[in-house]
Amino acid sequence: MTRPEYPVVDVFAGPGGLGEGFASFDQGTGGARFDSVASIESDEHSHRTLHLRHFLRTFEDGYPDEYYQYLKGELSLLELYSRFPENRSRADATALLMSLGPESHQTVRKLISAKLNGRSKWALVGGPPCQAYSLVGRSRMMGDPAFATDIRHRLYQEYLKIIIDHAPPVFVMENVKGLLSSRINGELTIGLILSDLARPKEALGQSANGLGYRLYSLAQGQMAEPDADPRLFLVHAEQFGVPQARHRMFIVGIREDVPVRPNRLQPHKPPSVRQTIGNLPPVRSSLSKGEDNFENWSAVSEGIDPVYVRHMLNGHGVIGDLFDSLSFDGWNERSQLPRSSSYYPDPSTHRHPVFDHLFDSRLDVLDGHEARAHMASDLKRYAYAASFASVTGRSPKLADFPDGLLPQHRNVELGRRGKMFADRFRVQLPDQPSTTVTSHISKDGHYYIHYDPLQCRSLTVREAARLQTFPDNYKFEGPRTAQYHQVGNAVPPYLARQIAAIIAEVLDAMRDGDT
Repeated sequence: MTRPEYPVVDVFAGPGGLGEGFASFDQGTGGARFDSVASIESDEHSHRTLHLRHFLRTFEDGYPDEYYQYLKGELSLLELYSRFPENRSRADATALLMSLGPESHQTVRKLISAKLNGRSKWALVGGPPCQAYSLVGRSRMMGDPAFATDIRHRLYQEYLKIIIDHAPPVFVMENVKGLLSSRINGELTIGLILSDLARPKEALGQSANGLGYRLYSLAQGQMAEPDADPRLFLVHAEQFGVPQARHRMFIVGIREDVPVRPNRLQPHKPPSVRQTIGNLPPVRSSLSKGEDNFENWSAVSEGIDPVYVRHMLNGHGVIGDLFDSLSFDGWNERSQLPRSSSYYPDPSTHRHPVFDHLFDSRLDVLDGHEARAHMASDLKRYAYAASFASVTGRSPKLADFPDGLLPQHRNVELGRRGKMFADRFRVQLPDQPSTTVTSHISKDGHYYIHYDPLQCRSLTVREAARLQTFPDNYKFEGPRTAQYHQVGNAVPPYLARQIAAIIAEVLDAMRDGDT
């Protein structure tokens, strides 16, 4: 049965994780249920990624061969676009590089109205920056200089204005878990947000005029009463099949005149880290200082003396197994590993719906699988940490490191006593979901150490993207630091696709008069 295709407007879109989930949801019919009519993003690198994905979606019969040539480096991005000017023009019209704010408000209002073209069944999705939430229009904050100079409260105001201007029948707002503990003048920020979203006009000092929203939890499937525990909006992604312990707030708002109640996400087990990234080709890190070659890299990474470790950890319960691991003759094999690999492996033999959208049989090159450079001292720590995890089944705390491998930080002793940053070096355990992939991965790899001691490195962009459930053909634009940042800030497309299914059901159930 043919199902209608609903417009979706994605603001603060980032590289497009939330939009990707909506755009790829087809309800088994082969036809998309949502059309990304407008995706708005202000960061240049994220927008380039977003624009490329919108460009690809304009091809109804699959991506063109030229895209795969671009991934192999045989065409530039400009050459790719020049081959398909009409498709690029369509992407230009839907993937928009712009900042939301008072100066662009009227432009955005007219643009969204034009994209909707009178259609009443549609969805607004996105996550406005949350750190300055949310006392917009509240007079007691107007005299606070920090409030006046922080652009983030104005971005939230623009989000509310979009709701007021266009009265979407349903919206999905995503944000970080930290909102649960954030306070402004002693008030819980999340309570203010919920109040604003339920009554957006009142939040901006306007007459309510009948516009209001019921707010629902995706994880628990219930409506939030005024005194409800805001933790009900917290979604644990690993409980819904994502191979990552990512905990984020998702608030679904349904306009009060729409008599529809959304379903909840259906729990199911995630694949493990090993099942998700284990078939990617092994690579080694490079040295960030000094000449990087096999000999120097091997000398550094093999420079952990098992006898020294045994002596320093005397009495530790696993010292015998750890000594054997660090004495393993196969360590010499690491010097033969490349720093990057473009070899695209066969799909995972593990069956899980995450992998249905991950593998692309037309790919013959792997993008973004290059190990970052590490300092010699960190490389040793990574090798030790991964060895420790392989023996114990847990990531080491600072107290588990021998003195000679500890970083020279002033808080190390506090960390060793378990008082702060005790898990400064965190191995992603192979038989569990990963920890949260955040934008911090763009700065260093300490929290994202690969579980294989022989590779002795942090995760690549492609590995992080897989743990975020991005398809292997999803190209992240910009320098590698920007790519890591995009991946860490995104919504996992696999989770977004499940949310899209719920929102499609809401719109399907709307009566024609619910406008």
